Order: sequence, then structure tokens, then C-alpha cells
Amino acid sequence: MLPAEGFAHFPGQMWEKVLSKSNKAVVFMDDRCAESLHWTGGASLLFQAGARNIKQFSSFESGEKNEPKAVFVVSTLLKGRTADIIKDIIALSCFQYCVVFTSVPHSVHLLANNVTSDLEGNPVFEQFEEKLCEWMGDMNYTAEVMYAPVVFAPLSQHFHLLPAFSDVFPLLEVDLKSINEKKPEKRRFGSLMGVDINSVPPQLQLQIKSLASSLNALFEFINTREECYSVGPMSRLIAGELASHPQAKNRRKAAPNKASIVFVDRTLDLTGAVGHHGDNLVEKILSVLPQLPGHVTDIQVDMLELTHLKQIDDTQGILAPGCLAQNQSATARLLWETMLVAKQKEAVLEVRRQLVEAASKENLPIKMSMGRVTAEQLCQYVQLFRDSWGALENNSGVLQLGLAAAQALRHPALSQWDACLAFERLLLQALGDSDLAEVLKQLLPLIKSSESKSGSDSSELTMDDLLVLLVYVYSVAQEACPGDAKEDVERVENELIGALTLRMTQQTTLSPLLQDITGVSSPEELTMDKAHSTLKKVFKTLTGIGHARQHLKQFSSVYNPSDGAHQATYRPFLRQVLEEIFHPDRRECPDVEHMSGGLTDLLKTGFSMFMKVNRPHPGDHPLLFLFLVGGVTPSELRLIREVVSSHKSGTQVLVMSTRLLRPSDVPHLLFNTDRLRPDIGV
Repeated sequence: MLPAEGFAHFPGQMWEKVLSKSNKAVVFMDDRCAESLHWTGGASLLFQAGARNIKQFSSFESGEKNEPKAVFVVSTLLKGRTADIIKDIIALSCFQYCVVFTSVPHSVHLLANNVTSDLEGNPVFEQFEEKLCEWMGDMNYTAEVMYAPVVFAPLSQHFHLLPAFSDVFPLLEVDLKSINEKKPEKRRFGSLMGVDINSVPPQLQLQIKSLASSLNALFEFINTREECYSVGPMSRLIAGELASHPQAKNRRKAAPNKASIVFVDRTLDLTGAVGHHGDNLVEKILSVLPQLPGHVTDIQVDMLELTHLKQIDDTQGILAPGCLAQNQSATARLLWETMLVAKQKEAVLEVRRQLVEAASKENLPIKMSMGRVTAEQLCQYVQLFRDSWGALENNSGVLQLGLAAAQALRHPALSQWDACLAFERLLLQALGDSDLAEVLKQLLPLIKSSESKSGSDSSELTMDDLLVLLVYVYSVAQEACPGDAKEDVERVENELIGALTLRMTQQTTLSPLLQDITGVSSPEELTMDKAHSTLKKVFKTLTGIGHARQHLKQFSSVYNPSDGAHQATYRPFLRQVLEEIFHPDRRECPDVEHMSGGLTDLLKTGFSMFMKVNRPHPGDHPLLFLFLVGGVTPSELRLIREVVSSHKSGTQVLVMSTRLLRPSDVPHLLFNTDRLRPDIGV
């Protein structure tokens, strides 16, 4: 099996371990593992393997009296909160046989228990097996604990997400201050690039080691020796951990296939993450349709239009929602992959073509219409299927994707998308013509005009939109306005904080993002002081965003200034990195750092300073893995494909990331994620 084929099959193969133990069992699964299964084949895989039931991993769930076997699938360490929940479920049940799968390897469990030396066997797992028997009430009952890296969600043949690591995000300047606070002055780090893995809190160390182990399992499965490269401080920590992974040494000696893996920090280009310039249908679907409960990526598709029910309050929530993950039908899977990377116009045309083709196959009375595709037209095609149960069942995947497209295209929030895009273009030009203080002043009328008209116009910018716009401005401000007077900027920032505080306290409802960053659940609880202190922290974080590329020599800007004839433009960071990797001259790039895994690599790097030795280059091998730490957008997936095909290098590029980004995700990751102390279930 070729490595690229192995990459596509790997998530399913990891789930085979779980499936082999699921016969006659009730399966308890946490949200992150459930999301991975959702994209790998869904609950039907477990039921086909003989599972009796699938339940949420929660202290409020239990097995029935006639269910003696349980399987637990978790993405966390088997201690603390995770162990408590397993104990609670067992206490409420009558189990005699328990199997626990964790996606955290035994080596990381040892570290979590402060054991640094390698011990024979799996003592931590064996101890947990004993605990399971204790909780079941009989030491003669059966308990098994094993590692299964079920953390990969295959969104397409060439793109995998890792939902278990969806909150992993590169460290920021505010995090550096936290790290330095506990160090004596002489040993403090000057920049994030100096931070090593032993200097970050234990929770983050364990998370990085767990991620490196999952990637090691992938390379083991595809029998590949990888060279690790990094762009950015967080990528450096992860790449270094993978390069020096103790279990990888033997694999690398014997592996017949070779590949490069380049880790890239999301914080080096937040402009692309929050920008609304992406001409992509999936980006809009993800942004405007409600998320599936417990999921980071997938959304809910309203299936009411496949019935004759009327859209009234009584019919809300009576139908299970549709979704984007389509594993049962090859046609739907191909349509989804096209939607994911195509331009919006191409994607919408393909949705229509597939609906017309499906209707023709089912001999439904379809009326062909040429020209522009509208949401109404897509809905009319979908509704043709509702009177034929067979046709509905045969094409349910394509119909769900067709409805997702239609519901996004006619969604009232789409006008806000266009408004944000217009403001971003204006701000990009203004950044080249004025200083940052002047540009920030232009945001004041936007904030104040919305105070009086809150909710009256669908194109009015919400508080969430304003936070996204601020991230956009600060992410390019450093190179667009390098010589800013600090006092002027601080004065305008204080005015903005005041205006935003007033706006925030006048909200009649708080969005999930505002609830998260303020720590309150209703407008009544939100005091002026609370809103003000929250926004002070937000602006402290924003200031650090602009310095993220300061350490880079070649990729230090994502801003192309206006030259009089052409307007200022955004220059995607990923495009710059890939064009450098695939440059025909194979130039050495100072910003793409090779992470040495052993003595041979170190010698090779050292000798190259004195004599002509070919230093490792990311373009050396026929296969390149690109890992985006902190998320990737659908538009960037298309950009990667375009750059690779334009260079005709013969290299195949496979993409992995921690999440598929929508613009609104970025404020959550910046302002409401404890990047240094992630929740590892303890």
C-alpha cells in the first residue's frame, strides 16, 4: 500500500481495534472520539460490529441490567475526571466485562504519574484494569485497557483533522509573560522561539507528547521515515517532540518510504483565518448554519424540506438533523470533497448537477433550468425526492449536502459576511495610507452606529463581527504601519474599549463567544466593570498578534502595500511557504527549520557549516505532509492544491490540522482558550 493510500485508510484501521471489542457491548464515548468516528464511518460501524447501544461519556449515563459488557472510548488520560466518570457509570450498571480505549499512549500516562524511566509492560494500564474490576465488584470479572489513536477525522482522501486537539493553538506574547513570571530574571526567554518543551506547564507538555505519539502511529502504519520541519514556535515544540520520539528510531531505520512533514503555526497568519475573502461555499456553510451538538466541525442541516411538514414552532426539533459527513455514499463523498476545495460558483453548480443526475436516475419529473443557481432552485430539486422513500434513501447524502448549500445561500447572516468583507477591504487600503491609530478610529463609528440600531438590520455588525475585524486589523498592522506612535494607538484603544464596553452591556442576548470570554451567561450578570476588564485583556492579546512574525527573516509580512497602480493586497502566508518549498532552485529557507532527530542529522547539519553537504530540504521527498497547528480554512485547502499543481513538482501534499476554521473560531482560540494549560481530562 502506498503511503498516500495508507493515510486515507489509517483512521478506519485505528477504529478496527475498537470494533473488534464492541460485540454485545454498550459503548460510551467522549465528544472528541465521537467526532472522529462521525467522519470515519459513523455509528453504523459500531452497530454492524454488534454494539447494543452507543451513549455519551457522562456520569449520568449507565448500562441496562441485561448489558454485562461495556466499551469506553476516550481521548484523555485515565485519571482525574475521566476516571471518575468511568467509575460513576460502572457504579450505576451491572457490568462484568469492561474494555477501555484511550487515545493517550502509555508513555504519556507514565509521565503524568511522574515516572520518567521506561518500565516493562504497561503498568499504568494494568493498575487501571484492577481498578475497573474493583468498581465492578468482583476481581474475577474481565477488564482490559489499551491505547488506540482514534484521533483522526478523514474529511477527505488528502485532508485529516484531529478533533482531540481542536483547542491546541500556538502560544502568544501574553503566554510568554506567564512562562517568564516564574523564572529568575537571568533565565527568562526573550521570545517564544526560545521556549523549550520543559519550560511549559505539564498539561501542555502531555498534550504535545500525545499529539506526537498519534503522528508517530500514522507514520508507523504507512511505514514511512519522516523528516520534521517547523515554521513558528509552537510548531517547533511539536516537530521537535516527533523528531526525537523514542519509538520512532527503529521505524526510521527500516522504513522503505520517505516523507517530509512541515508544521506551521496558525498565528503567523491570522489575516487568512478571520478574513471573509475566501470564495468558498463550505466556509459559508460552516459560518452560518448551527453546529452539531458536541462537534467542533460539522453542522446541522434542517431536514424539514424533505417532508410535507410546515415550518412552525411545533415542528422544530422533531426531525434528526442532516450533516456534512457523508460516509455511506461514494457520490456524496465526492460531492463533499468538491465543495470543500472548489470556488463557490463551481461548488454550487456541482451541487445542482448532482441533484439533477440523482433525480433523473430515479425518474423524477425534473425541470432543467440553466443560468445562475439559486437557493430556491436547489430546494425545488430536493423536494422532488420527498414523495419517494426509495429515492430519498438512495440519495440521502447528496440531498443533505444540497440542503446545506441552499440553507447557507439564503441565510440572513450571509449579508453580514458581505459587510465584513467590504470593511476588511477598506481597512486593508487604509492601513497603507494611515497609521494604526487613524485606522482604529474608523472602527469607532461602526461600534457606535450599531448601539442604537442593534438587531434592526441583518447586515449590522455584531459584537462577534467587531472582534473578528479587530483581529484582522492587528494581524497586518505591524508591517502596514511600522512606525506608529505608541501613545496615539493606546489613546484610541482606550476609546474603543469604552465604546465596546457600552455596546456589550447594551446587548439583550450574549452570543456563545461573549459568554465564554466574559464568564457570564446572561446580560443581567454582565456589569460595566466585568465588560471593561474583559476588553482590556482582549486588547492586550491583540497587541501581541502583530508581533507573531517578528522572528522571521523571509516570511515576515502578509501585506503587499499599494504602489499607486495597484491596491494593497493580502499575501497568504501558506502560499509564501509552499512557493519557497517548491522553488525549482531548492533554495535554503531560513524560516523553515529542520528538526534533528538524532546524531546523524546533527552531524550533517554541523558539517554543512564547513563543507558542502546537502542539508535536508522539505522538497527532498515525493510526499509532503503539511500540518497546520491551530486550524486551516477551506480556502487555504484550495490554495495548497493550486500552488502544488502550478509547480508540477511531482510531490504529493497531504494536509492535517487541529480544526477546520470559521472566522468566528479565532476570537474563541485567542481570548478564551487556556493555551498553556489545556483540558486533558484530569
